[in-house]
Amino acid sequence: MATHSPQDLDLLLSKLSGDDTFRASFLNDPQLALGTLGIKLDADKIPALRSLPAKDVFIASRHAIKGKLENAAGAIPFFLSGQR
Repeated sequence: MATHSPQDLDLLLSKLSGDDTFRASFLNDPQLALGTLGIKLDADKIPALRSLPAKDVFIASRHAIKGKLENAAGAIPFFLSGQR
């Protein structure tokens, strides 16, 4: 299983929330669309029937994930300080 950075996820959610051409490409050929972002996907992981949520769902998800990542990053100095 490949791992991807938070930046990869942010870029994907950005494209899915605002780029109509990318959304159409993603629905038509997810493997190719993700490949343009440098993300690899095994063909056997792609469902035959595909649909996408509305753009605003991706926007909300993107903001929620960013918030969690920012909160987690802010806690790192606290954890590294040895304080409990």
